[in-house]
Amino acid sequence: MIQKPLSEIAQMASALNDVSKFADVIVKGVSIDTRKIEAGNLFVPFKGERTDGHNFVADVIQNGGASAALWQKDVPNPPEDLPIIIVEDTTTALQELARSYRNSLDIKVVGITGSNGKTTTKDMTANLLAQKYKVQKTEGNFNNHLGLPLTLLRLREDTEVAVLEMGMSSKGEIEFLTKMGRPDAVIITNIGESHLLDLGSREAIADAKLEIIEGLQENGLIIFHGDEPLLLERLKDYTGNGQLKTFGASKDNDLYPVSIESVENGNKFKTNAGDETFYLPVLGNHNILNALAAMLAAEFLGVPFEKMNAGLASLKLTNMRMEISEGAHGEKIINDAYNASPTSMKAAIDLVANLSGYNRKILVLGDMLELGPLEEEYHYKLGSSIDAGKIDYVFTFGKLSEAITKGAIEVLGDDRAFSFQDKQQLSNELKKYVTGETIVLVKGSRGMALEEVVHALQK
Repeated sequence: MIQKPLSEIAQMASALNDVSKFADVIVKGVSIDTRKIEAGNLFVPFKGERTDGHNFVADVIQNGGASAALWQKDVPNPPEDLPIIIVEDTTTALQELARSYRNSLDIKVVGITGSNGKTTTKDMTANLLAQKYKVQKTEGNFNNHLGLPLTLLRLREDTEVAVLEMGMSSKGEIEFLTKMGRPDAVIITNIGESHLLDLGSREAIADAKLEIIEGLQENGLIIFHGDEPLLLERLKDYTGNGQLKTFGASKDNDLYPVSIESVENGNKFKTNAGDETFYLPVLGNHNILNALAAMLAAEFLGVPFEKMNAGLASLKLTNMRMEISEGAHGEKIINDAYNASPTSMKAAIDLVANLSGYNRKILVLGDMLELGPLEEEYHYKLGSSIDAGKIDYVFTFGKLSEAITKGAIEVLGDDRAFSFQDKQQLSNELKKYVTGETIVLVKGSRGMALEEVVHALQK
């Protein structure tokens, strides 16, 4: 993490005041949350709608372990007897501090974006690169205008490769992030329907994701899903300073699977790049495609394919992404409750539909958020696309998911598809249907908190 005297921090953050009295105070790391202050941290307060972080500055320095704090110029009465850096805007100062620190580091960077699979691909890429380098990656979903700066400021000076996830909700955000991170390689996992509410069309989403190229360093690598026409169309005439490589299911890609074998809790697969058989301890063919993207990035940075099996086989994904556990009745539970979109939801349902070894398959599905004016149609189409011969029961939670149930009833009947607005009621009813030979998929957008259903099944 960043570790510098306050005099340097003040210069990097464009201080407006004289900090010479506290010039030798050492800053170790940065925090924006008073509950997570660690010894020596620089505390960055923000003016919120309900609370103002500036109200806690004196306390976190005097009693909370922080060594210093930023202070926004338009907030009155900055404490004069404490190590305070006055700045025009605390958010901008945090970002400038991160940009300056990143520019001081001798590291390689892989930037990752896409509608689905960003975090999974990030975890895979970091694991593969760790076979050769000291690697750090974005923690959790710290992938926005605040999260990415905090991730950069947590990088150690001896880190050799940083794997940075870049998220967005509107046009221009990824361009801002990628110019801060300055990646040597970028991955665009896919183009889905997430953020239709903000951007209006998949075409606009594709344009926004492609902003990640704007920060690519000289002779960098652009890795993208070659089965996606929206990306192919936009990159066919690319004349920038990077090279292009594609991954996907079709043989038109630079890297594609030539065989896939389902095994317990994962898949074995081979690629067109050689005879090596890779084991991926994660369910779903879509995750094999994520692995291919990660493999191209690792190869670009010097990790040979023959060394990648160890990185894939030891993979542990961020929580609530295809996380397998067991319920109280011995049922297997796939907890994929971190997020959801029509594309990722369909992939997860297809995965469960095609699994063998279970005599009952149950879907627990929640609302998919931020889909715009056609959100009800997306939910209904998802429900009506469920294969009645491969899925036994559907339980949904949320107002939007009532449309999933309506669609599912058309193919399964009303005795196999049920809608709930109360998670406890859903969980109580669900328990009546599970046995030791049941598999349950739990998936919905983050705001639906469907992991509560998982926890209920485990009791």
